[in-house]
Amino acid sequence: IGMKIRPLSKSMAVLLVALLTGCASLPNSTTEKINDRQTEFALTQHDTVPVVFENGLGGRMEWWKEVLPEISKDTTTFAYNRPGYGNSDPVSTPRDGSHIVEELRTLLHSKDLKPPYILVGHSLGGLYLQLFARRYSAEISALILVDSTHPQQLDGEGALEKQSFLVRGMLGVLVTGSAKDELDLLPQTGKQVLDLPTLSNKPVFVLSASKVADDANEKRKDVARLYPGSKQVWVDSGHAIPLEKPESVITAIHEALRFSHAHRSGSK
Repeated sequence: IGMKIRPLSKSMAVLLVALLTGCASLPNSTTEKINDRQTEFALTQHDTVPVVFENGLGGRMEWWKEVLPEISKDTTTFAYNRPGYGNSDPVSTPRDGSHIVEELRTLLHSKDLKPPYILVGHSLGGLYLQLFARRYSAEISALILVDSTHPQQLDGEGALEKQSFLVRGMLGVLVTGSAKDELDLLPQTGKQVLDLPTLSNKPVFVLSASKVADDANEKRKDVARLYPGSKQVWVDSGHAIPLEKPESVITAIHEALRFSHAHRSGSK
């Protein structure tokens, strides 16, 4: 979900374009029956720490099409569509962060992708990965938040009822099915994140879009404050950083990989 919903029409337009034009498959993408349901994913394997990508609200894994090919040349990468997105079967369980994190973790284990992980989450996917990182901190090598949703995103000026008729209408048209279920439970997911201790002693990169204003930027700043010692980078981009400024994501991943490599070498 966009960090600020009031000027969301542009973000929604970008999302719609991405969904309509993002049908080109990612490298090594496939759909497999895993744990009794069809799951669409893209997996590239090398002898490295796995880099795991999580999509935003309504977004499919093609959102990473400008990032993944470069990273997957020599790094293990995993991107996927959550239940109800793309060719991934929907599920009947609640679409809150707790269920989504457990499903992702089970999926990683099913594909024999062992921790520690570098987690890369965009928008609402960033909120889910904040929960993953806090709940399973021992399994995390680094956390990269790409214009991540704040745990209290819909509080104050971000409340849905405070948005314009146009924005609420677009949300109603574009955010349906599993995405609507996720949006409805966003406050619950945020509470799940804040109920756990913050991630410490691990690199956290906070990539924040600079082409927004007001309440949205305050929440962007606060995402970094939630992770003392994190590195915040203001990106000259709108909310769709993975498509607009993929090099900023690639740079952060390379930095996280260097840290991970140094840490592994030092521990041997």
